Formats: sequence, structure tokens, C-alpha cells
Amino acid sequence: MTPSDLGPLALALVAGLGIGAAYFWGLWWTVQRLPHSRRPALLLLASSFLRIALAVGLFWLVTQGDWRRLIACLLGFIVARLVMTRVHGPRGGEREPEQDGGGGEWS
Repeated sequence: MTPSDLGPLALALVAGLGIGAAYFWGLWWTVQRLPHSRRPALLLLASSFLRIALAVGLFWLVTQGDWRRLIACLLGFIVARLVMTRVHGPRGGEREPEQDGGGGEWS
């Protein structure tokens, strides 16, 4: 790898960050609207299809068949996921209530 290869890899990383941010923002937006939707299954299906199609199409454009750009783009996508999870995840130690599925503690 030469120093001239670093520019396209850095751009692929930044593009992956943007693709990931758009993908996970779209997921967050969809989840926020599901309880209020008249057709939640259709909303979820349409949102999933649109987000996946956009992400795959943009990955294809950015990577141009170069596996190193693909790795950089995926890395950016994963970092965006981690950031979005931190930003929109549970606040201040909130936890999901545990549900007793019948296999809990012994009494």
C-alpha cells in the first residue's frame, strides 16, 4: 500500500460513517413512528427495504470493487452504529424490564 492509497481509504471511511448514520437514523425514525402507525408492518417493511437498498447501493458506488475500500466503508458504518447506539440508547443506566419466562430463579 502506498501513501496515495490512503486518500481513497479515508474517503471510504467517511462515506461509511455517513451511510451508517443515515441507515441507523432511518431505523430510529421508523421505530419512533411504529406505535402511531396505522400499518406498522408496512412501515417497517418499506423502511427496511429503502434503508438496505440505499446502503448497498452507496457501498457499491463508494467501494468500486476494491476490497480495501469495502473494509474502510464497513468500519465507518460500524462506528456510526456505535455512535448512534450511544446517542439513542437507554439513558442513565435504564434497563429493559426483565420478563419472567418461567425459567427464572428457583423459589
